[in-house]
Amino acid sequence: MSFDRRTRIEQMRNADRARDRRNRVVTIGVSAVVVAGLLGFGSYMLLEKSEAKEKKEESQAQDAKQTEEEKKDLAAEPIADEKSWDAKKLTRNHVTTDVKYPMEPPVGGDHAPAWLNCDGVVYEKAVPNVNAVHALEHGAVWVTHNGKASGDDVSKLASRVGSTPFSLMSPYEGQAGAIMLSAWGKQVTVDSADDPRVARFFAKYVQGAQTPEPGAPCTGGVDG
Repeated sequence: MSFDRRTRIEQMRNADRARDRRNRVVTIGVSAVVVAGLLGFGSYMLLEKSEAKEKKEESQAQDAKQTEEEKKDLAAEPIADEKSWDAKKLTRNHVTTDVKYPMEPPVGGDHAPAWLNCDGVVYEKAVPNVNAVHALEHGAVWVTHNGKASGDDVSKLASRVGSTPFSLMSPYEGQAGAIMLSAWGKQVTVDSADDPRVARFFAKYVQGAQTPEPGAPCTGGVDG
């Protein structure tokens, strides 16, 4: 093999090696850029999610504060045509027999040892008075309706009760009004689910000051 040919071959090999080195450098450089981009994008996304979470939590806290303030404002308003009974005269003995109450639905008096579950429970059928009264003793609001209440009103009331701990709802055919709300020693008849007295009654008496046993549970009792 001539000297010139060997020289050309060596030059070609050197060129190939140089090209390989350049390709490796380019590949490494591109990979580094890609990795840096991914890390940067990942950090950006984590930061965005963190900021979004903080904003959501701040918004929820603000909403909760606003709701609590609105509740206090509602609770401070008087409830027109509300009936009240002397809490001291509403006996609270546990009995195992039926009780004849002087009002329908009852708002207090002797009752069964087991309370009616009232953690936002909507009952489709009538419930025992003696168990419901025990739920009122724990600070629940009891919404009742008879056949004169419209389906739309019943649906709206069920939605409110379903989202409100310490409340329950059931049909009550013996009552005078189409829709009535009861708490321990308190009761009001309303015209419809949109009656502003509904919101006021809930704000004032769900675990309100009238509760004989504040802090007592509304779960772990009996279902209708």
